[in-house]
Amino acid sequence: MVLVLVGIMRRVKIDLGIDFSFLPPVHAILNTLVAICLIAALWFVKQKNIRLHQFSIYGAMVFSALFLLCYVLYHFTTEETKYCFEGSSRTLYFVLLVSHIVLAGLSLPFILITFIRGYTHEIEKHRKIAKYVYPVWLYVAITGPLCYLMLYPCYS
Repeated sequence: MVLVLVGIMRRVKIDLGIDFSFLPPVHAILNTLVAICLIAALWFVKQKNIRLHQFSIYGAMVFSALFLLCYVLYHFTTEETKYCFEGSSRTLYFVLLVSHIVLAGLSLPFILITFIRGYTHEIEKHRKIAKYVYPVWLYVAITGPLCYLMLYPCYS
């Protein structure tokens, strides 16, 4: 579903009469905050501090939701910025971007399932899925800001 939405956002633009070109750095900041929360969550769970682990995950969920809202708003209202370099940096950029988008879309339902299993105290089921979902979510949270930094010189 998310991947379909990304495809639609590339083709459909809505004019709200507001310039949302300020949002890309906000996206990068929100994704960075998600990554920080995820790293903190892992550290807290390893320390057996479940309350701070939960708090960190709630933070990651809130920042992810805010990111998604801002991302959709931006891409439905603003023309996309094209990557302006050639060579190996272009290849690296597109590898990171495509993997970021695909993994973000595919991981979203699993992130939600993992969160619900933790929230409902289905701890064994939560642990079983979290060991696969966590590294993907962290990768998505880190590659988002990396793509922004690589694209930054291309914004007009």
